[in-house]
Amino acid sequence: MTPPLQHDPVAQAHQNWVGHGWDESADAMAAVTSLFRVQQILMARIDAVLRPLDLTFARFEMLTLLGFSRTGAMPLAKASSRLQVHPTSVTNTVERLGQAGLVERRPHPTDGRANLIAITPQGRDVALQAARELNREVFSDVGLPARDLTGLNRILGTLRFAAGDFAEPSALMGGSAPDTESGVVTDAASGSRAGASEAATEVAVGMGEEGATPPGRMPDQAGTEPARPRKRRLPRA
Repeated sequence: MTPPLQHDPVAQAHQNWVGHGWDESADAMAAVTSLFRVQQILMARIDAVLRPLDLTFARFEMLTLLGFSRTGAMPLAKASSRLQVHPTSVTNTVERLGQAGLVERRPHPTDGRANLIAITPQGRDVALQAARELNREVFSDVGLPARDLTGLNRILGTLRFAAGDFAEPSALMGGSAPDTESGVVTDAASGSRAGASEAATEVAVGMGEEGATPPGRMPDQAGTEPARPRKRRLPRA
């Protein structure tokens, strides 16, 4: 493990920004830079857990997505949409998992031109083992108390919503999840109710794909970029 630096380089960068007269951008620059560094720190911890299982985070995400789905299978295009990565990258991930016997391709029951990606019993076992170890080694203690994690999730959820990452305000950003009976979403921040596009969806862990890591990207997020989302207005306070 690399020994810690004597001083915080992000704080130094913040000071330099202010010194150059960029006061209005200094706080945002420091926040963005810190997010990238925290990503690197957490991904190193995650990789240390997944490497003995011969998994990358992208492969773990795919297994978890399939394992949480109702049937354990879905079309490649749907998996690509859920994971928010290009289909080419999903194909690469599926090929690696298929070689390991963790997923398999099945004929689509209604579309003869398409295949389904299905998790195998071995894939379920590996995904469950990986999830348990990640919960124990990483997610149960990321370095913040529970009350701070709640606030952090609200901040990051609001940021992702503003960037167009998802259409309906979510529970993480202070709203509420879709009502499966009425088909509406209640936004706690504004009190408004909006029609939910889906009452219940499969759960994806996050984003990821196979390949090299360009600067500023999570490991396993190389390849063609998905379409850039449109910005959305924040709900009124």
